[in-house]
Amino acid sequence: MFSNSNIPDEVSRAYRETHYLVYGDRPMTLQVGQRNPTLSDLHKASQVSSSAFITACNPFSQNLGDESNAARMQALRRELDERNFSVIEGSGKHPSNGWPAEASFLVLGITLDEAKALGEEHEQNAIIFCEVDAVPQLILLR
Repeated sequence: MFSNSNIPDEVSRAYRETHYLVYGDRPMTLQVGQRNPTLSDLHKASQVSSSAFITACNPFSQNLGDESNAARMQALRRELDERNFSVIEGSGKHPSNGWPAEASFLVLGITLDEAKALGEEHEQNAIIFCEVDAVPQLILLR
């Protein structure tokens, strides 16, 4: 499925299995490959055709700890605010593997190229991208 990636299969499998929780006024859980009607409604209400779920935590899946991750997320939030993106806080949590939940943002109206660039800038292996169909896709960056 991801044969051109440098990311180990077990890591990409964990990303596909993770629950991507979106907080705010319209809480929802995004899962890769599963259409989300709440996300579709949010896209319509926000007048956007895409969104991305992005974190700056744990670069290249190396656990940095709470303090370092909080600083990285503050930097990502500043960048998103400077670019005038509408953002909803969230977290990514695998249902069973014990990896700590990672603070994240659902970024509304971002393009795939913009989302990939942000993920790469913040040293991520992957992002979750959602088009107008509201089906979250795993996008590997390495």
